[in-house]
Amino acid sequence: MAQLWSALKSGPNYLDILDQRVLPGRMHYWRCHSGDEVVEAIQSLAVRGAPLIGLAAVYGLWLYALSMDKESLDPQSMEETSKRLKAARPTAVNLGWAVDRAMAKLPWNAPGQVPAALYELARTMEEEDRGKNARIGMYGANWFDRPVSILTHCNTGSLATAGYGTALGVIRSLMNQGKLKAVYADETRPLLQGARLTAWELQQDGIEATVIPDAASAFLMQQGKIDAIVVGADRIAANGDTANKIGTLMLAVLAKQYQLPFLVAAPTSTLDLTLAAGDQIPIEQRPPKEVAEIAGQRIVPQGTAVWNPAFDVTPAELITAIVTEYGVVYPPLLENLSALKSS
Repeated sequence: MAQLWSALKSGPNYLDILDQRVLPGRMHYWRCHSGDEVVEAIQSLAVRGAPLIGLAAVYGLWLYALSMDKESLDPQSMEETSKRLKAARPTAVNLGWAVDRAMAKLPWNAPGQVPAALYELARTMEEEDRGKNARIGMYGANWFDRPVSILTHCNTGSLATAGYGTALGVIRSLMNQGKLKAVYADETRPLLQGARLTAWELQQDGIEATVIPDAASAFLMQQGKIDAIVVGADRIAANGDTANKIGTLMLAVLAKQYQLPFLVAAPTSTLDLTLAAGDQIPIEQRPPKEVAEIAGQRIVPQGTAVWNPAFDVTPAELITAIVTEYGVVYPPLLENLSALKSS
């Protein structure tokens, strides 16, 4: 039975964030008392995963509103805070989607009620996300008619969502249905989210997983050990191009070479119909030291340049289908995604 780890825990005037930078070595919650602390947590990857950082940002708005008196709390000050939160990580559209949804619901005719309204919305969005994840997992698992070995990338479970997960939710549902033969998890550069987080989550569920270097995925497919690739997404453009953790594009190209299904599991809040194609998706650049150093020890020669994009974009033509909370979407993705979003 999948365990839904609580990556966010709220108190009377604080938000505890499970610090993912120190997993799997220890479980430590970072206590945030302000919106700016939540911004820092998002930027530093103490909290990560597209759906989860959106939820954290709404709690960040709540903390900001809670810290202000009624006379100081006004739309302009909230807007400034919301901009800082949305700018914390530019690629994941869920972040801006969640903040904009919260800002649109604020009762400015009664400023004293703003904190309570934000807190209630954050709790509601958590419940909604758990329900979406459960449905994504069900639809994704039902897509397979036999036991399969799955390769996944990055971390897309309870540490990236309000619970259960997207791509990892599909894997959990496969396990529950008795259709999971094996799981292979890419270590996922640059911060090893697969090796540290996905492997840890699956271990808590009693699901055996094998961690592989990102560069070993082609050899694994060549040996016939993979039946399908299932990944998450941080933003999906109108034409179905998909941004996800760096290395995802490589897997999609390999899946085509070895004629394997390549599934993207994501809630419809990840769709961004304002962008026609993936080349318009902003790609976050991470600090060079994340590649140049290991445990504080520099491994790249001083003076050597480091290029460290956090995401890449997979063209829609390489994606077999997108699994959403409403069902599985097939090509032509542009028409079908648009119809799904407007339904």
